[in-house]
Amino acid sequence: MKMLDFTRSYVFFESDFEANPPEASSDLRQNVHNRARIHIDCHLRLTAPDGATTDYYLSEACKSERVGADMGLGIFTDPNADFRIIMSDVDTIIIKSWDRNDKGVMLDPPALGPQPERHSIDTSSFWKYRFLVNQAEVAELATPDEVVEAVDQGRPVAARTEYISDGHGVVLDYPVTTINVSERHRSFQTDTGPVIYVDFSKPIESKAEALWLAFAAFNSSNWIEFVVNRPTPLAPGISVNHYSDITRVTGCTNRLFAV
Repeated sequence: MKMLDFTRSYVFFESDFEANPPEASSDLRQNVHNRARIHIDCHLRLTAPDGATTDYYLSEACKSERVGADMGLGIFTDPNADFRIIMSDVDTIIIKSWDRNDKGVMLDPPALGPQPERHSIDTSSFWKYRFLVNQAEVAELATPDEVVEAVDQGRPVAARTEYISDGHGVVLDYPVTTINVSERHRSFQTDTGPVIYVDFSKPIESKAEALWLAFAAFNSSNWIEFVVNRPTPLAPGISVNHYSDITRVTGCTNRLFAV
């Protein structure tokens, strides 16, 4: 069968400050035109209760930057933010994290207010965007022995996890970047991410708002644990985004594949 080849698959999004002035920019002192290409870290196929299906793609991490800045100005914004984006053809969520939440880093111009840490937008608000998705031929690793053999041979391994979340069908495909194996115990255990965690437990205005970053771990075919990146209190009035919310999904299906 074929599966997304994460080593050759990317999201692209393009900005042109003259043709399509941005609604939310961290710093306008940069090239007026730019096209970003970022590796895909996870693919989510989300099926709504009415049967409508949407494909979301999680980007690799990067940092907040000014594109084309000179040495006097500098490339990285200060204070600096972690940046990831989860995109579909319908809606997108931009996820930023500073050294603490509610830091009050302003948009440019500042009259637009502070930069949101979870910014949900219509994907059509990008000047241009596209998904470059390549496929790879894979074989399922049906037994622990096959998993151990593929890992020891250095073959790329990917996982597929399927379950139901509040009436929504969830199919996650993601590369297994860290895995534990033992021929003595005939066992394996993934510990990999970030992936996309789906949470419809709170009111949302767009489906992208239900998507969170998480790490995933499983050692059997029918249950999985996620540790979800959530606002995590440090002291009264102070919190950070941290992988702190451990949740378990039972009744799922986990499968491993190797190129």
